[in-house]
Amino acid sequence: MIDYDKFPNRNIACIDMMSFYASCMASLHNLDVQKVPIAVVGNLERKGSVVLAASPSMKKRFRVKTGTRMYEIPHHPDIKLFDPKMGYFLEMSMAVTRILHKYVPVEAIHVYSIDESFIDLTGTEKLWGDPVQTVKDIQKEILETLKLPSTAGMGPNMLMAKLALDLEAKKTGFSKWTFEDVPTKLWSVSPLSEMWGIGRQTEKSLNNMGIFSVGDLAHANLQNLEKKFGVLGNQLYHHAWGIDLSEMGAPILEGQVSYGKSQILLRDYNSREEVNAVLLEMCEDVARRARENYQAGRTISLGIGYSKNAFGGGFQRSRTIDEATNDTMKIYKVCMVLLNENYDKRAVRQISVSITKLEDEHSMQLSLFDTKKWQVRQLGTTMDEIRTRYGSTAILRAVSLTDAGTAIKRSKLVGGHKG
Repeated sequence: MIDYDKFPNRNIACIDMMSFYASCMASLHNLDVQKVPIAVVGNLERKGSVVLAASPSMKKRFRVKTGTRMYEIPHHPDIKLFDPKMGYFLEMSMAVTRILHKYVPVEAIHVYSIDESFIDLTGTEKLWGDPVQTVKDIQKEILETLKLPSTAGMGPNMLMAKLALDLEAKKTGFSKWTFEDVPTKLWSVSPLSEMWGIGRQTEKSLNNMGIFSVGDLAHANLQNLEKKFGVLGNQLYHHAWGIDLSEMGAPILEGQVSYGKSQILLRDYNSREEVNAVLLEMCEDVARRARENYQAGRTISLGIGYSKNAFGGGFQRSRTIDEATNDTMKIYKVCMVLLNENYDKRAVRQISVSITKLEDEHSMQLSLFDTKKWQVRQLGTTMDEIRTRYGSTAILRAVSLTDAGTAIKRSKLVGGHKG
């Protein structure tokens, strides 16, 4: 049993903008997002482009949801299709944050994503009264001023607020979970991947230990979990009891931070040379972000999604190396090995690259006698600084100038889409 009196009991809310992109376009065009079937499509000029967001009526009436291809959308006079306006979406997101700032100081706000934020209302009772009512007032103000409907979850910490949001409030509009709700509302959750912070791979490992629900996890042997997962095992166990000691803005699960990039290609890539070209660009981007944060990773993952014209499917493979790296070419070479082992020469439509098992770059073994390694790091730093100062296309690898390269085209986008 957990003694909850030993842990902080705050008033944290997690507020999520419903169908954010669709709601923004509805607001821009004076439409009712609840009634009008709206879809925001990555690129209206490409029939194979995916839906980035769909309004509630679009999902209910036409079964169109995020990930649906444009050619799968039926032709109907009621349907409204829009290109994404990422600049506008960012403006709306900042407008939401400004409303939150009216109720709490900046340090009590954590913008989790473009459409979701945490807010700590602990100690605001003398200003605004009951925190539950305050959250509802915030939701009302966002709706009235920005025409953006929202859902909100509340809890004694960030984890519980997020769970209340994902598992209940997204159906009811608002939900508050307390520690007393853990046995009745949290432990029944299954499959485990429905629990925030548990991915498919971790779920599979837990299933192999005979753990299939959050309740099973809460009553599992802590020593066995720590032996299997290390520090993460301890966190998983306590999260199953609703315990989370993260400070506002800190990652909920330490050890799950990664640097990655995923890209749906503008067309089918039919040759290995084309795949290699865009893969090198992506490795460069991932390595650059790791270097900028003085991080290096030991596990490199490659994902390939085949074109529907080639009957779909694909693979996701990882390789752990002896020494952590943020060197573009080292990451690329591992991806090449994974590609050699798994690629079956079909047309490719999606590629993803990531590095995990991160460690501080300063902990890397940088031999004083290995001048080549030091020179490579300095060269990477110089290239990063040039791109930061003069733009991402100020210095490019030769592959970016080929027909397969995507870096130049994507540099004109915001968040991967039109601004």
